[in-house]
Amino acid sequence: MIDYQTVKNILFKFQPESAHNIAEFAFRYASFICPSLLSYYAKKHFITDESIRQNIEGMDFLNPVGLAAGFDKNATMIKTLSALGFGHIEYGTLTPKPQSGNPKPRLFRYPEFNSLQNAMGFNNEGMETISKRVSRLYPYTIPLGANIGKNKVTPLKNAIDDYAVLINRFKDLADYLVINISSPNTKGLRDLQNEDFIKTLFDLALKKTTKPIFLKIAPDMSLEQALSVSNTALNHGAKGIIATNTTIDYSLLPNAKDFGGISGEVLKQKSYNFFKSLSQELFGKITLISVGGISSADEAYKRIKAGANLVQIYSSFIFQGPKVIEDINKDIIKLLKQDGFSHISEAMGADLEKK
Repeated sequence: MIDYQTVKNILFKFQPESAHNIAEFAFRYASFICPSLLSYYAKKHFITDESIRQNIEGMDFLNPVGLAAGFDKNATMIKTLSALGFGHIEYGTLTPKPQSGNPKPRLFRYPEFNSLQNAMGFNNEGMETISKRVSRLYPYTIPLGANIGKNKVTPLKNAIDDYAVLINRFKDLADYLVINISSPNTKGLRDLQNEDFIKTLFDLALKKTTKPIFLKIAPDMSLEQALSVSNTALNHGAKGIIATNTTIDYSLLPNAKDFGGISGEVLKQKSYNFFKSLSQELFGKITLISVGGISSADEAYKRIKAGANLVQIYSSFIFQGPKVIEDINKDIIKLLKQDGFSHISEAMGADLEKK
């Protein structure tokens, strides 16, 4: 395989969104052009072990490291991404109607901080095209999550209709569904992070599907508000909380734009603190997935000991390449052994205060 540093040096000469489009083209067609090479890579680098394998809500996770939503918006890269070692993949965020997203430029990289800032705005091909694409490969070898959001043109008062139609369309094309009301890039979307909307949405969702439904929340809420919406979701049928989405705390990143959401290593401490505080109240009651600034096994293991069942990465995949997946999983296995744990479940919540 070509050394990722060489690939990165080439890709980083392009504007970030152009570089992503080039990578998407390569990943999309790799499974058709060189399936044997992907198979070879997967056999050599896909990490699983009984100590990190879990069954969660009826889903078999071969390892705990997943790809966060936003990288494979249109579900075009699933075969290649899974061969690179991810234990689960979230595709989307997708919307009922196709939309082009926000004006460009809308994606910015900060290599010196291993961080990104994006204001993409749920650009995607829409549910008709994406559902047809996913139907050709689902059910799949690893768990797939469909991350869903409302169209920009849909008024907030009608947002429930967008989520309803998406749940109905993708309930049989994903192992779990993720309600995204926490992106900062669709005007007013975060206003839906309230008890009334969440109650209505999850009550409706439970009538449409028995598939697990997770709620993804922002790191910029107060802990009180985060617990309120999380508990409301839990009490109305949610099976998981994903924390966190990108942040609008622009003080974290020198020379940040004053729009869009920040991800990557500058979000690490904020995301960890938020997740641990949330987990202190929710651990053991609901599946918890930690995302935000995870770029090493040490950080991933730290999230697990703070109560995470699974972790997801995004920015570190861009800055470090596929090897980061293998390294995190390999070293989690080592860290478990060092701490005397025979299974990842024994390490979960180890750093939380006992009640």
